[in-house]
Formats: sequence, C-alpha cells, structure tokens
Amino acid sequence: MNIPASDPKSVTGKPLIIDEKVDVLIIGAGAAGLEAAIGAAARGFGVLLVDENPVPIRTMGDDVPLHFGQGMAANARNRNAMTEAFVASEPRIEEAFETGIDVRLGTACWGLYANGTALGWMPGLVAGLADEERSFLIEAKHVILACGRRDMGLGFPGWEKPGVMGATAALNLATRYGALGPRRVVVLGSGTEALTTALALRETGVAIAAIVEQAREAVGDAALLLSLRHGGTEILTGHVVREATGRESVEAALVAVLDETGRPVPDERGIACDGIVLAVGATPVIDLIDAAGCKVTFQPERGGYAPTLDAGQRTSIANVYAVGDCAGIWAAKTRDRTIAEAEAARAVAALGTAAADDQAERPPSPEYDISGYRLAWVRASVVEARTEFHVCQCEEVTAREILEVRPPRNLDWQSERRNDRSLSTLLGEGPPNPDQIKRLTRAGMGPCQGRRCREQIAALLALGAAQPLSAIPLAGYRAPTRPMPLSMTAPVPEAPQQAEHWDTWFGMHAQWVPFWEVPARYTVATNDATGPVASE
Repeated sequence: MNIPASDPKSVTGKPLIIDEKVDVLIIGAGAAGLEAAIGAAARGFGVLLVDENPVPIRTMGDDVPLHFGQGMAANARNRNAMTEAFVASEPRIEEAFETGIDVRLGTACWGLYANGTALGWMPGLVAGLADEERSFLIEAKHVILACGRRDMGLGFPGWEKPGVMGATAALNLATRYGALGPRRVVVLGSGTEALTTALALRETGVAIAAIVEQAREAVGDAALLLSLRHGGTEILTGHVVREATGRESVEAALVAVLDETGRPVPDERGIACDGIVLAVGATPVIDLIDAAGCKVTFQPERGGYAPTLDAGQRTSIANVYAVGDCAGIWAAKTRDRTIAEAEAARAVAALGTAAADDQAERPPSPEYDISGYRLAWVRASVVEARTEFHVCQCEEVTAREILEVRPPRNLDWQSERRNDRSLSTLLGEGPPNPDQIKRLTRAGMGPCQGRRCREQIAALLALGAAQPLSAIPLAGYRAPTRPMPLSMTAPVPEAPQQAEHWDTWFGMHAQWVPFWEVPARYTVATNDATGPVASE
C-alpha cells in the first residue's frame, strides 16, 4: 500500500490566518507589565500591551477572572466609567500611551501556543486574543506574561451567597474602580497579603469587622495586625466561619472557636457584615503558562504552583517570560511593587539574548508552612462543615462526592456494593490527580473554570490521601483559558487548506480510522462504521 507521509486532512502544516505580528506581546497592564512594555519600547521593540480589564459585568458575574462573588456595586455596569477608573488608577498606563505603545484594554488572551512535543507546526509564538467583538490571532517574537494573581476559594455553608468574594477581587473593585458593594466585611486569613488587603479596604471606607484565622496565632506581619486592631477590627484566632447567613446576600457571618483537635465547638456567634473576603491564600495566575506547556512546579516560596524561571525570567519555552505575581507571590513583593518591576526589567534585558544557566533568585522562605496552613483551613471549614454544601458551585459537587469520587447526579448513579470508597481504592496508589476527579465527578468543569474550587479540590485530595499539598499534581489548564461564546469563533478565518476537509469531523468513526482509509469525500450516509478502528 502506498501510504502518504502525512495526513492530508490534518491541520498540521496548514497556514494560520494571523491578524497581526508584533515584536513583543505583553499580557497584563499591572506594575510588572507596564514596566516591561515601557522598557521594551525604549529598546526599540514594537510592543503590544493587552489587559482584559475592565472585564464586562456579565464576565464578573461568572467569577472570571477573579472571584467577584456578586460583590460589584451598581456603577460596575457602566463600561465607560470602569475604563476611565482603570486608567486613572495606574498613571503608567497613560505613560505607555504617550510612549506610543499599542495599549488595548478589555482584551483577554485566551490561549498561547508554541512549538513543542505535542505541537510542531506553529509559525512562531501565537496568542489568541479576544475583545468584546471578535477573536483573533497574534504572532509575536517574544511574549511577556504579567497575568497577576487570584485567590484560593474556601467553602462553607452559604458561601455561594452574593458578598462572599476573593481578596484580589474585593481590592480591585474598591481601589481601582470604586465599585465594591459590601461596606462592612469579615476577612478570612491573617497572612501579610490578607492584612494588606484589609488595610487597603479600610482606606477606601470599608469597615473591617473582624479578621478570622483558624491558626492559634496570626501568621502575618505583626505591625499590620496591630494597626487593624487599633482601628477597631476584632482579631479572632483559632476561629472559623460556620455559615454565611442572609436572605438574598450576606448579612452575617457565624463563627465558632476551634478546639484542640481543630474541630469547631457547637457554640456560635454572629458578626454583622455584608461581605466575607477570602484571603487564605493568593496563587499565581498560571493559566496561560501551563496551557502553553511551560514547566510549572510547586514552590511554596512563590505561593504554590509557579513557573520555573531562569535569571532572565525566561520560562522553559523559548522567548516566553513571566514577571510580576504570575511569576510568584511573597510578602515583600505584595508590599513593594518595585520587586515586580525589577523582574520586568530583567525580562526586557534578556530579550533576544541566550538563555541563562542560572535559575531565578529564590524569594525568602514563607512566613509559615503554606501547605499545612491551607490544608488546615480546608479541614476546619470544608471537611468539618456542619452540613454539606457545594465545593464546586458550577457543577454542584460536594466535598463528600469529591472524596468518594461519586459520578454526577444527572447519571442517576446508585451506590455500588463496596465498603471501601477510599481514594487509593478508587484511583490506585500514589497521589490522586485532580484531573481524574474532574473527569469522573465534573468538579471544576463549570463556567468559572475551577477558579473558585481548584485549590480546595487539591487540598481535599491531599487530606484524603494523607499527602502534602505539594504532592498533588496541578490540575491542567487548556485553552481557551477564558470562557468564550461560540459566536466569537465563527468569524475567525481559516485558510482554504484547513476548511477543505471539514467533512471528516462529522463522524467519530472517521477520526479513528487511519487517514489513508478514509474516503476522499466523507458522508455519514456512506460511512462504514463496522470495521476496526485504530489510532494513528
């Protein structure tokens, strides 16, 4: 048989329709992204700087890209006002405009593609971008990712109520937009990031009713804690929130003391508030980094899973750099933006040069054991909850259903006759993989793309398997890393060579028959689905 060297119906080797080409594409217009953009422009590079903010109100409603928790005030619906506020909150955006940099706000990057082991036909680095009107592809010689941070979710009964939100979302709404709804909040967590957030919120007029910490002692900066205490904030160590109460939104947080074993005692008391801010752990936003195939490892000193970088902020993929909070989060960096700006300057200096042998300088050791701390929060708040609730709000999956790997309810599954439903029995020996749990239970598969639950799921698996958090594999990211309506993809042009064989994809059988046996013109009516199938 004369078998072709390559599948003529594959997309491999077919040209992409690239809308624009640029020297340096920078994702994120925070402190690090702006420093990188202005520095690269000064060196003569053509620079495109994109930032998805201000995101539309409907996107905020899906808790993308942050856990907004329906905590947006009414003025968040005014798109023009939000854009003006965003620009005014960061003077260097105007500096970037004046420098001649192509700055595009309200533009999200949903995918980054580079040639590697699973992909070998890209013309170079290709990024998928989308604004409110269209989706398109950009080819770049260099990509600098400055995607920022988000917050670990933490569930408890009532945490789905409007007003329960992540610290980064609350901070952005309050300080960048003046659009934070809650005016009296309880903050969970006492790390430096949590305390810094609480003080910043207080500066905008938000009352900080209490700091709730499950540990026996606060874990963050003592001076920041003292400032909050002097301002009238109640400091409750050895406590946990048992429930967020209220009719339509948060009206109070019920808290309880933890006993010596870490279990909540029956006595509870209410703290009046209209918001609960989750600040138990900030994590680098590595959606694009991981989806592109960059090496990512668990690094406690960088806030959890973060990219492996060299001294020039390069990732493991050539010409892809990470700077700012997506490169790692630690207390000093949270308080001093010049650390992130220095990372950006190193990346710009490395553009067009050979990769460095030295690894990036290690940040200081964490103030506390990040793995133990986050596991303790999940144990006290989720595992010891007095009633079941949905850890994955999108797919309505409880902690018990995750730990027992129960199929989705819509399958009408009946309990099998098996006494042992431990993770090791169901998934085999070794650390359980969150991607297995996702496929079997749908936990993390909803519109928020796991932003509220992925760290909780990892913590539950670590607790269930008696493993440290660092042993649990990272739940993988795939493009699009931002939810997009299908209508956005329809106008994206395809080369004639790509569209020529679209008919093949109308039958699963044809996808698994060797390409040299698929007829020239495939139709469902003429398809012989009785023969053997095989992967190429």
